[in-house]
Amino acid sequence: MKHGLRKALAVAAMTWLSGGLAAADSIKIGEMSSYSTNPQSTDAYRNGWQLAVKEINDEGGVLGKPLEVISRDDTGKPDAALRAAQELVTNEGVVLLTGTYLSHVAVAVADFAKANKVFFLVGQPQSDTLVWEKGNRYTFRLFNSNRSQVIALAQLASELPAKRWATIAPNYEFGQSAVAGFREELQRLRPDVEFVNEQWPTLGKLEGGATVQAMIAARPDAIFNATFGPDLAKFAREGNMRGLFEDREVYSVLTGLPEYLEPLADEAPEGWTVTGYPVEQIETPEHVAFREAYMDAYGELPKVGSLIGYTEMLAIKAIIEKAGSTDTEALIAAARNVQFGSPVGTLTFRRQDHQSTFAFFIGKLKVEDGVGKMVDWKAYNGADYQLPDDVVKTLRSEEATK
Repeated sequence: MKHGLRKALAVAAMTWLSGGLAAADSIKIGEMSSYSTNPQSTDAYRNGWQLAVKEINDEGGVLGKPLEVISRDDTGKPDAALRAAQELVTNEGVVLLTGTYLSHVAVAVADFAKANKVFFLVGQPQSDTLVWEKGNRYTFRLFNSNRSQVIALAQLASELPAKRWATIAPNYEFGQSAVAGFREELQRLRPDVEFVNEQWPTLGKLEGGATVQAMIAARPDAIFNATFGPDLAKFAREGNMRGLFEDREVYSVLTGLPEYLEPLADEAPEGWTVTGYPVEQIETPEHVAFREAYMDAYGELPKVGSLIGYTEMLAIKAIIEKAGSTDTEALIAAARNVQFGSPVGTLTFRRQDHQSTFAFFIGKLKVEDGVGKMVDWKAYNGADYQLPDDVVKTLRSEEATK
């Protein structure tokens, strides 16, 4: 059974329904992600939500009906995502939309959700604008925001003697908001800090040698990094070779995630302070159960994408059950302040900005047995790293709070 399930779940199915309930009267969920362009993260994400759907349907579904997920590849492009969203809503009759991977794609789908009055649960994207400046009443976000992670990193960084900082981040919404949030919080805590160099490579096109040399020339005391994937690998490799990281502290978002640590192997930059997911070390009962079920299904440890995809379906189940129907307005009312269990604890969606309280982890990087891992890590409650309500009110429109 294990190998059969593993093979079935690995297929990039367009429609996913598992369990003993009849498909004729299912609850249709429209899902999309950048499967063809970012398989490093999205394959694990798909595995996660497929596992959750199987478990939910095996236990009787939602409101007595099976969940049926109709999946589409948004190819990492807003226009493709909008076409997929329109097709899912108009032709497939889905009751809500979920997923996406890149922040600018999620923003486009959030605009679609608002215009078409469709409930949208954002999965992986971390852009702050999704819940603040461009937030709307139809859009909720599961994973923690840029701001929550960079606030925690900046608070730790403020304890360093470093005054001169350099930054590097991809030149799109995610990277821009990550740098802005880190700079704002660090300078609030340490007015003596200055940012002496900023690097903004195009996503997927970082020129490692030239970028690293420019940062060395600026003579920073410390570095903030928000690159990931192939760009992170280039930056880490060139930085190690050219001595950029010698006697300099580096604070970095995402680098401690298994998706990005595994490809780095023994080139993982030791000593960096990073956000991540120490999957093999979290021993709470809820997480152990998730990890073991995932390993039994797929023969490997889950990644953070797996965790998000899995929790995404648990959130949808809780929202629909609380609403008692799939009516959009009922879903919105139910999602606000709904509480539901997850592998990383009980979560809720804040009523004031539709942001969940998803936990995150910060630790140090170390290479052990030829692979990078997080050590000396600490879990952070997402509820403790949110903007105050009075600030949120200045960022979200009146319509978004109705």
